[in-house]
Amino acid sequence: MNYRIRHETRYVYAEPTAVSYNEVRLSPLNLPSQTLINKQLIVTPRPAEVTERIDYFGNPTWFVAIDQPHNSMTVRAESHVRIDRTRDVMAIYPSLPWQDARDQLRTLGDPEATAALEFLLDSPLIEAADELKAYARPSFAPGRPMMEAVLDLMARIHRDFKFEPGTTDTATPLSEVLAHRRGVCQDFAQLGIGCLRSQGLPARYVSGYIETLPPPGKEKLKGADASHAWFSAFLPGFGWIDFDPTNNQIPSDQHVIVAYGRDFSDVTPIKGVIFGAGQHELSVAVDVERLTSTSAPL
Repeated sequence: MNYRIRHETRYVYAEPTAVSYNEVRLSPLNLPSQTLINKQLIVTPRPAEVTERIDYFGNPTWFVAIDQPHNSMTVRAESHVRIDRTRDVMAIYPSLPWQDARDQLRTLGDPEATAALEFLLDSPLIEAADELKAYARPSFAPGRPMMEAVLDLMARIHRDFKFEPGTTDTATPLSEVLAHRRGVCQDFAQLGIGCLRSQGLPARYVSGYIETLPPPGKEKLKGADASHAWFSAFLPGFGWIDFDPTNNQIPSDQHVIVAYGRDFSDVTPIKGVIFGAGQHELSVAVDVERLTSTSAPL
């Protein structure tokens, strides 16, 4: 499956901004199941500097510096990506009890399993808590196969929590999400991660996009798509497997991966420092367009 993705973010400042420095993570990853064909970043006003690096978690990251006074800033990322996720996880992964999977992490000794141990630790937005362990417990009965347990956790989050934009923000703690049983994809991803870590199982945050389709007989609205988030669990002997609790599904060819991290704070699409602006207004428009040609231009 081929997609053209356009993600435009616009800031309008209450007062002129003298200087701004920004980190931008809006480039899809190159992975065995995902090929980035081309990409470009367009920033207005014209930046004094644009450099690209790979961050600690392996995510492409642009550094953008603007050194002239400006009342607004527009960051537009465009990319063309091909998705090919063909492996049937359920058919391949053995029925390994989840406690055995947990214990194997310390004994396998392979580099991937050792690296995954980092994702057991608390992170800025996800801390160990008794309520996370309590919510996870029904999915992780003794002897239950690892894959079955994580699928059950994903399904329960999908069933128990209402998707309701505007009820949370990036700083809303998981305790509040658990108490009110509502939130957005970011909250559900971080809830899944917290539950897995509470059982001694590594889990990481995945940011990206998902193709959305209009109702039958309706045209798709330009700019109406949005960023998406889900979680990834590490299964010893197999590697990382993604789970999307917002949609209760294992991500398929409709999911585009942009970045991995411990939680949202590691993969924020745009974050930075501005001098002299005061308050600002933010607007975001995203298009995920399915292509029929593998070589379609941006």
